[in-house]
Amino acid sequence: MIASVSGRLDRSSPGEVVVDVGGVGYRLRVPLSTYAALPAPGAPVILRVVTVVREDEISLYGFATAEEEALFGLLQGVSGVGPKLALKILSGLSAEALGHALGAGDLRALTAVPGVGRKLAERLVLELRDKVTPVGTLPARRGVVRVEEDALEALVGLGYPAKTARQALEKTRSAGAASLEEIVREALRSLAPKR
Repeated sequence: MIASVSGRLDRSSPGEVVVDVGGVGYRLRVPLSTYAALPAPGAPVILRVVTVVREDEISLYGFATAEEEALFGLLQGVSGVGPKLALKILSGLSAEALGHALGAGDLRALTAVPGVGRKLAERLVLELRDKVTPVGTLPARRGVVRVEEDALEALVGLGYPAKTARQALEKTRSAGAASLEEIVREALRSLAPKR
């Protein structure tokens, strides 16, 4: 299965790109947000890829960001949403706007996408509301809570007692650290003996 494509952008049009990888052109279907983020033809490009295998075809779907790729997978988990409709939804709403619409239950925003009726919009909200963060940029498993759990696990793995590690993580919230690396680094600074 192909997970990413790195090569030279051969050509692009709204909804589709061709990436030349060592003389082989890979045709990928892309949402409009990815199309808008593409460089000029001939420039290097890297796209995340989801491979969809059907009885009669193998299709590649390309994404510029991890958020788009994750939402594409989540959308296909909803009954009645295949890869083409999932791509249409991501073309009609940015990853952030889609996540916000799902989290807030905004049926008007969802039904504005061609092919999404009220019943499907309700099903999308019902099934995906708890799988995205309130701001909608990342699936919940990659959200703030998951990062803090990973940071706690890392600190405990380094030999700190869980209670001490939790206290250090509380201090990192006020420091504004966002990524896992930044949170662990800030926590280690607060745990370091003061001289």
